[in-house]
Parts: sequence; C-alpha cells; structure tokens
Amino acid sequence: MSALLPQREVERLRRQDLTYLEVGRTRGQLPPGYAQLSRRARIGTGQDEFQAAAQALLGWRLQRGAGVRVRPSSPTVAEDAVAVLLLGVGPLAVRAPVRVVYVLDEPRRVGFAYGTLPGHPESGEEAFLVELADDGTVTCQITAFSRPDTWLTKVGAPLATLAQRWVTTRYLRSLAV
Repeated sequence: MSALLPQREVERLRRQDLTYLEVGRTRGQLPPGYAQLSRRARIGTGQDEFQAAAQALLGWRLQRGAGVRVRPSSPTVAEDAVAVLLLGVGPLAVRAPVRVVYVLDEPRRVGFAYGTLPGHPESGEEAFLVELADDGTVTCQITAFSRPDTWLTKVGAPLATLAQRWVTTRYLRSLAV
C-alpha cells in the first residue's frame, strides 16, 4: 500500500477548488463540451463477489491494480477525501490530484466519483460503480467526462484520450475474476 499524503498536503488540496463546474454529473447525464467515456464489465457473480469488489473499490485497489500509484488522505474512499494519482515512473510520473465528490453505499451499488484539482492534466470527473444485478451478476461501471487542462494535454489531446481509454481497460481488468 502506498503511503498516505502528509497532513499539510491534505489541507492544501482540500482548500483548492475543483477545476470544473459540473460536479456530480457522472451520476446522470454527462455535460456537453467534454470527452465522455462509459464502460462496463462483468467482474463476477454473487453476493460474496460483490462485497469483495466493493471493498476493493473503496480501498483504492481498482487504481492500484491498474498500475496507478495512489497517495490518498485516507486508506479508504470517503467523501471529500483527496488523493494524488501518479501515472508513470520516477521523475517522469504525471501527478494528478483529485477530490472525492460523492460516495454511493447502497445494498446493491457501491461506488464513488472524484473530480480534478489544479495540477491534474485533465479537467473533469470520473466515477466508479460496482453493482449486483438481480440475476447475481456483478459489474463494474466507469463513467467519465474530461477535457485537457494543461498545454501538454491540449497539444496531445488524441494521445490523452487513448491513455484514458487504456487506463480504463486496466481499471476494469483489475477487478475482473
């Protein structure tokens, strides 16, 4: 498990405003003006599998299982938690600060969404949902909207879109049985 963020960094990130206005829109209709992504994958069957996937999701293991280093403010996802996601290696790693904007904790649906903070290469929101269907199927749904927020991601927008799709596939595989 990665180390938690130092308290000073947590406080600094919590004081920052999100870099987009459409907070919470991954719960329903995605806003126009952003690249949009919605992917779902079957990850198992039954209540035990659902509970395990929900626990993994809320323990940041979806991101870690995809190869993203996570430095969170707390070991489990909670509303207003902050984290710095690190993509890549060493000094070349891209730093992507986020804040959890909502958490779902229902008997058959568990998930959360985080929004981008200043310093993230993109601007937008990404949601992760694990769901237990009536037939016992357990799925993971990832929904996002984003647009470039730095000169590098604006110039490399097509590559940024490919990178987001690639990491989404890795997210889904990280929970698959």
